[in-house]
Amino acid sequence: MDTASGPFWRGINHLALVTTDMDATVRFWHGVLGARLVAHLGTESFRHYFFEFGPQQTVAFFEYADVPLGRFQVPAGVPDQRKMQFDHLSFNLPDENALHELRNRLKTYGCEVTDVVDHGFIHSIYFNDPNGIALEASWWVVDPTGRIADYADPELFSDPNPVPAVRELQGSGRVETVPHTTLASDEVMKPA
Repeated sequence: MDTASGPFWRGINHLALVTTDMDATVRFWHGVLGARLVAHLGTESFRHYFFEFGPQQTVAFFEYADVPLGRFQVPAGVPDQRKMQFDHLSFNLPDENALHELRNRLKTYGCEVTDVVDHGFIHSIYFNDPNGIALEASWWVVDPTGRIADYADPELFSDPNPVPAVRELQGSGRVETVPHTTLASDEVMKPA
C-alpha cells in the first residue's frame, strides 16, 4: 500500500480533556489563559466546551453528569501512576471529503473506524491507535475559531443549561471571577 501520500492534515482540531468543574474550567481557560470559549454543547449526560488556541485549533473539555471522578494534581513532565487518561485527541481536516477519504484509508489498512458522526457544527470519525489511545478526525462545518464569539448563536452554543461563567460571558462578554491555582510538588508519590 502507498503510505507516502496521506491525508492533508491541518493541525489538531481539539484535544479533549475531562473536568469535574466546567464553571471553573471556563473561568481559567477563557478568563486566565485568554483561550476564547468558541463553542459548547450539552446533553443530560455531559457538557463539551471548546477553547480556541489558533485558527481551527482548540482544547476541549468534557464534564460528565452523575459520574464521580477523583481529582488530584501532579506536576507536568513527571511520571505518575495516578494520572488518568485524557479523553481523546482530534485531528483537523479541511472538509467532509477528506474525512471520508481518511475513513476509507483506515478501513483499507484494517483499522476499525466509526461512521461519520454529525455533531452539528463539527463532523467526526472515531478510531484508536495501537496503544488504545482514542483518536478522532474532524472538520468544522461551522468554524467558530478566528472570529468574534456570538454566545447567543444556538448552532454553536447549545448547552441548554450553561455554567455561570458562560452566562457571564453572554451578559457582559467577560467572566467576573477567575480561580487561583497552585503549583504541584515535583515529588513523585508512590501508590500504596
